[in-house]
Amino acid sequence: MRLLLDTHALLWWLTDDPSLSPAARKAIAATSNVVLVSAASAWEIAAKVRLGRLPGAEDLAADFRGFLSREGFTTLDITADHGIRAGLLPGPHKDPFDRMLIAQAQAENLPIATNEQLFESYGVRRIW
Repeated sequence: MRLLLDTHALLWWLTDDPSLSPAARKAIAATSNVVLVSAASAWEIAAKVRLGRLPGAEDLAADFRGFLSREGFTTLDITADHGIRAGLLPGPHKDPFDRMLIAQAQAENLPIATNEQLFESYGVRRIW
């Protein structure tokens, strides 16, 4: 299975945070799965580091691809189609990072590891 990680799931995986659900942890750890991390997560992490809202993630922002490589994760780049889909998503949800993850999950037919139930209202399969 190919699995997309929400930004918080990535952060909790990297820090071994108990907030990551057992189901998500199992799916991420399964060597048969391809774990994808969106370029939107790189953007979100860098923005929050710059704003001082993500203390301790400076190294991750500085070497994002290196962290992913060491974990065996793959970057999911943002395409123009993803951008159009994210921009046209209905509903009041305004978080641009979540909207992009939803659009990518829809376009690529990916389940997403996230604790945000809102993703399901967009038809995205959630692993949590």
